[in-house]
Amino acid sequence: MKKRYLFIVLGLLGVSLAACGARSLAQAPAYDGITLERPAVESFVEMEDSYGGEFDANIAHQPAAMERLVIRNANLVIVVEDPSASASAINELAEQMGGYVVSLNVYQSTYGDGLSATYASTTIRVPAERLNEALDKIKEGTVEVRSENISGQDVTQEYTDLESQLRNLEAAEEDLREIMGSLTKAEDVLRVYENLRQVRQEIEIIKGRMQYFEQSARLSAISVELLPDVVSQPLQIGRWQPQGTAKEALQSLISALQFLANATSWIVIYALPVLLLLSIPFWVIRWIIIRRRARKVTPESEN
Repeated sequence: MKKRYLFIVLGLLGVSLAACGARSLAQAPAYDGITLERPAVESFVEMEDSYGGEFDANIAHQPAAMERLVIRNANLVIVVEDPSASASAINELAEQMGGYVVSLNVYQSTYGDGLSATYASTTIRVPAERLNEALDKIKEGTVEVRSENISGQDVTQEYTDLESQLRNLEAAEEDLREIMGSLTKAEDVLRVYENLRQVRQEIEIIKGRMQYFEQSARLSAISVELLPDVVSQPLQIGRWQPQGTAKEALQSLISALQFLANATSWIVIYALPVLLLLSIPFWVIRWIIIRRRARKVTPESEN
């Protein structure tokens, strides 16, 4: 009877593990910047005390009130005078607010006649309740805000499902430990141990996801792309950065050369072909007039 009971229990646990594993893989994806508050659940013991040990069974089945779990992320594209310095300031802001820097990238890019400018991008995490404050401080002193996007996604159901799966798996673990403690045959112990190992693996996976959610609950992600204000950028030719009058003279010279190059391109590519096409009728008429005059002159010369 004991062995038959063992097989029945192991079969039921196997089915339960398969269902929990499939459900946990299909749900509870990884999210960034989660705003999480733990659900407030009233225990049945407290309900019994408040009602003097007697309460309606329907009350126990009513869903407990819970706060929503919402993911909040932000993306900014801003124009600043010095992207490298602004990126450093944003990273310092994240640390001052109790967050941290996820990534930082500063690079050079060329535009127009070999001129170069500095670009930067950074991603930080700040406390979720200070997200709007952080965005306001990042936008202070910018030349222009090209775009701003704040996204939110409610994932309360996914987190609640993880909690339910964890409770079921922990109950199954306790049952397996009790069964394994009452067994005497080595093959039965090994069989129960294998099921217990699978249960522990599922528990660790779910706990890891829930821990990630809880750690990310305090923080929201802000991704910032910093573009240079070309007007305020120092003129740089190779390694030389002229200043003052020399800079203004070189910028005027470059503008004049660009104008001449553009005008030449318009003349060669557009104006000349149009003029040639328009002159075709003139040359045809001129040729006809010359031919007629030549015919008139020939009879007169014969006379």
